[in-house]
Amino acid sequence: MNIPTFTVLGSGPTVLMLHGIGGGHLAFAPQVESFASAGYRAVAWDMPGYGRSAPIEPYTFKGLAASCIALIEALAAPRPAAGITLVGHDIGGMVAQEVVARRPDLVARLVLAGAAPAGGEGQGDAQPGFLAQRLASLEAGDSMEQLAPALVPQLIGPGALPEGVRLATHCMAQVPPATCRRALQALATFDRTADLSRIAVPTLLIAGEHDRAAPPPVMRKMSAAIARSTYAEMAGVGHLLNLEAPDDFDALVLRFLALPRQLLH
Repeated sequence: MNIPTFTVLGSGPTVLMLHGIGGGHLAFAPQVESFASAGYRAVAWDMPGYGRSAPIEPYTFKGLAASCIALIEALAAPRPAAGITLVGHDIGGMVAQEVVARRPDLVARLVLAGAAPAGGEGQGDAQPGFLAQRLASLEAGDSMEQLAPALVPQLIGPGALPEGVRLATHCMAQVPPATCRRALQALATFDRTADLSRIAVPTLLIAGEHDRAAPPPVMRKMSAAIARSTYAEMAGVGHLLNLEAPDDFDALVLRFLALPRQLLH
């Protein structure tokens, strides 16, 4: 299997970041720098079909998880994997849930940011017709470069950092339309709600106060289903929380990573 492309900075325990549907490895650029400076090996992938990562066929969560597992194993070589921290945003959080369900031995800690337990209408997405509208725009021939300036403002909160909004717009504009279509189609099939109670690793769930794609009530309910979980809510931001308020986001994650495992219920 082809290993997805990724960026890496720093050394120490590995933190692997999985971007959202409108992202790419650059969507975690602030975190790569911050986590590396804090003593971690910070890795951000390009999901299959994004950046220079080869697409997969069929484009399913089983295949995306297999790609992620191949990357985790490659990062662990030549040493056996002791478990990494997976940080997943949006669809990346769904891939992270899929990885934990299939290979729990590879993951030591889990961070789910703006990520629902299921895709499709009436699940994590609180905007009626959102998936259909996005697919219709792409089918009509619109490019992500055309769509990004209008889509990003719909995803953010009133306290979003302007520089973060610009980076989010840049990242979304780079996504190939064919990849976005396939990712949206896959998103509608995802449902790991019944498996939340099987997540045994310490888990941090981070919601944005104004997130309509993975609203706080959805993520609070997820946290209640995961035994060793902590829920945090970021004020003033929406769905792109790690770019809207990177300092606050990084502080939450780094505090979680610094806690000894025995103190994480």
